[in-house]
Parts: sequence; structure tokens; C-alpha cells
Amino acid sequence: MNDDFNIAIQAAIEAGKAILSIYDTATDFEITSKDDNSPLTIADRASNQVIINYLDKTQHPIISEENKLLAYETRKNWNTCWIVDPLDGTKEFIKKNGEFTVNIALCLKGEPIFGVIYVPVSRELYYGHTGHNKAFKTLLDQEHEIRGGLFEEIDQIFPQSEDATKIRVVGSRSHMNDDTKRFIEEISTSYEEVEIVSKGSSLKFCLVAEGKADVYPRFAPTMEWDTAAGHAICKAVGLEVIDQDTQQPMVYNREDLLNSYFLVRK
Repeated sequence: MNDDFNIAIQAAIEAGKAILSIYDTATDFEITSKDDNSPLTIADRASNQVIINYLDKTQHPIISEENKLLAYETRKNWNTCWIVDPLDGTKEFIKKNGEFTVNIALCLKGEPIFGVIYVPVSRELYYGHTGHNKAFKTLLDQEHEIRGGLFEEIDQIFPQSEDATKIRVVGSRSHMNDDTKRFIEEISTSYEEVEIVSKGSSLKFCLVAEGKADVYPRFAPTMEWDTAAGHAICKAVGLEVIDQDTQQPMVYNREDLLNSYFLVRK
């Protein structure tokens, strides 16, 4: 599997570079939804093509937001699969705040076992392998090159130890609905202080995984490609991603790829 992990990491980095070539040069971001001629759609497609070119070198089938979805009758027989979001963070891309990502996860029998999230603007590379129970954050250089190597101990990340008096809750920059507000109100009764930590895209998972937040409630719609990579990274550091309908860890390559509400915490 290690070769496959390295392929996925390189795919995420190169896809990020493809996105930046559009993001850095496009000037018209006054768009509210994707259309065939928007910079956002062009970036989505460019990123997806790069990723597919890399992942096709592996033996695992691919589920991507930008690919035609195969019927569940076919997919249900897959032992492994990649789950890909070529550009996660539509609103962040349009706002040009840099908080968009490339997400790639490898799943085994519905369980995410490896995830990589690349943040092209900041050149932060998050990745984790559940088999080794380790996740990492590596900062690439200005040319998006890895200078110090991968899976280095110095880059390992850990969630924060529990604080009995304070809890930091991840809140989306773009989504804060009544269910999320209600969760925050309920949890505030158990702590002296509740801090809201905002971040866009799948970076919300990374905040908890690297100890910059304690819990991430997502009580708004997401798809499997929005969460699989972040789930793998969180699981690798000992966190749980719990489906609020089943009260079990989220599973992937389902017939319906729309996620239930979920909660990320220890």
C-alpha cells in the first residue's frame, strides 16, 4: 500500500498546483454556483484530471465528485476504492481566502484507511494512515516540493489533551445552522468556556487532528468525498467520526453518498 499512498500524496500536490495556476490568474470570482465557464469549474476539472492520471496507476477504482458515479450494483462489490474531492471549499475558493483543499482517501471495505489533504495556498500537506495510527503535517517549499521527506517524526500531529474547563468547537465559516447552535448551547453547560474556531473546507478535520480544536460537529449536508480524507486523518490520531443517525463510525462507498450529520471528537 505504501506505493499507493505516495502516489496519492503526489497526486494531491500536483492537483493543488493545477488549481493555483487558475486561482492566481483568474480575476472574475463573482460567481454563486458552478457553471461550465467559471474559473471554479475549470479548476475542479483540471485538478480532477491530474488526480485521475495518478490514481489510474493503482489497482483501486475511483469515486470522485467530478466523475460519473457508477451504479451501486457495481460499486458494492469493490473491496477498496479511492474517494476524491478535487477541490473542496467552493465558497473559500470564490472568496479567495485560501482555505480550500484537495482531498484523497483510500477506503477498505467502507473504512477510510489513508487520507491526504493538501492546502495549495499555504502548501500544508496533511496525511495519515490508520494502520500505523499516525498522521502528519508537512510544509512544502515555495515550489511545492517536499524537502525533508515524508512520514517524519518531526511532522507528526496529535489531538489536544482534554481540558476540563474549556472546549474549542469547530464552526464553519459558511455553515452555522440552528442544529449546530443548539449543540454548542448544550455543550456549553459542561464547560466554563466555549471557543468557536472557524475554518473552511476539510481543514476543519485537520484542526481537531492537530490539536487546534477539540470537537467538530457537522450538522449540515456533506458528501462522502468531503469527509473521507479528513476522517482517515482523524482516525489515524485516535479520533472518532460518528454518524449521528447510526451512532457508529461513518462508512463509505454507500448506495447514497450523502452523509448524515456527524461529530468528530475523542
